[in-house]
Amino acid sequence: MNARDLLRRTFDAAVAAAQPSLCLPAHLPPRPAGRLVVIGAGKASAAMARAVEDNVDGPLEGLVVTRYGYAVRCERIEIVEAAHPVPDAAGIAAARRIREKVTGLTPDDLVLCLISGGGSALLAAPGPGLTLADKQAVNKALLDSGANISEMNCVRRHLSALKGGRLAAACHPAKVVTLLISDVPGDDPVDIASGPTVPDPTTCRDALAIIRRYAIEVPPNVRKLLESGEGESVKPGDARLAGIETRMIATPQMALEAAARVARESGMPTHILGDRLEGEARDVGTVMGGIALQVADRRQPFAPPCILLSGGETTVTIRGKGRGGRNVEFLLALAIALRGHPAIHAIAGDTDGVDGIEEVAGAYLAPDSLERAWAKGINPNDSLANNDGHGFFGALGDGIVTGPTLTNVNDFRAVLVAADAGGRTS
Repeated sequence: MNARDLLRRTFDAAVAAAQPSLCLPAHLPPRPAGRLVVIGAGKASAAMARAVEDNVDGPLEGLVVTRYGYAVRCERIEIVEAAHPVPDAAGIAAARRIREKVTGLTPDDLVLCLISGGGSALLAAPGPGLTLADKQAVNKALLDSGANISEMNCVRRHLSALKGGRLAAACHPAKVVTLLISDVPGDDPVDIASGPTVPDPTTCRDALAIIRRYAIEVPPNVRKLLESGEGESVKPGDARLAGIETRMIATPQMALEAAARVARESGMPTHILGDRLEGEARDVGTVMGGIALQVADRRQPFAPPCILLSGGETTVTIRGKGRGGRNVEFLLALAIALRGHPAIHAIAGDTDGVDGIEEVAGAYLAPDSLERAWAKGINPNDSLANNDGHGFFGALGDGIVTGPTLTNVNDFRAVLVAADAGGRTS
């Protein structure tokens, strides 16, 4: 098996391991004495809703919102679509209807909340005094700022009418069980879709500090809401959240372990370096290049052949006008660091099938990628400076297009150091 095929198999295994049909059924709670209401938001929420319908008999009702193109046919749960990563009017309408679904419930009722990555933008409910335009402006600024996902979601929680525990509070006094597919480093529930059903220990003051730290320009209404404290979220110890249950059904670590099993079954030693690697994508690529070169040339800390796996969510500070994508920016920086080393190959992609705002999951890096780029008149250093990873790998025909994967467990990265320069894995 060649390196490219093996790396693609590891990526596919990571995505498959987080499919709701596989990981959700074991976590379903018993039926309640009263009504069963299913709500949710995220790129995997429609597939999660289908898994609920396939495994729960009897009456249920509900509404979930997912990204455009990620809908899955359901019979009893309504599926609506909205924009991601920048919210739109459809997301606001969906959030309002979800809020209505959980109004007036009783202690005998159960709200099953299906949350996955992307829910922050999809469950768009502006806080007091804010408009959709305000939310859009802040989201765009956060995405371009270089802030990490925890920082971005801290700000989002304090500008929302549903995030930061407010959705669970709206369900009170019904019981709330949340099933989570994690797309954040560390799997903290408060950061997955900005924690609509869990208490939030952060404050408006924390959100303001993040805005100052990254010199983010925000609309006057946003600053007013945060400075007044009116955007404060639901805190730990709030009685309305006393009965909530939160169950993690899929995580980046689980996806990495599934990928490692596939590689090892093919006879390739595989090492997981971590499921929460963060930082600027280009910096992570440079560091990973140094590690791969040490393996290839010094046989440290592992002997080749082997695969190095990692997950997490890097960031991209927008400096240029390219097509972006944190996974392809990682790969482009990695390529420059490797300088065409003949034994090193790599793949990187977002497990939801969308890297940045492109309908491209990621890309494959070959030892001859730089050589082929130069032959086409493409300067890799210029592409990196312009944040144009998608343009770089697209021109080489090495982009990876999966279509909607219907799940999301963050970024996946695999670097293969072959035993010889031909890229043979055995």
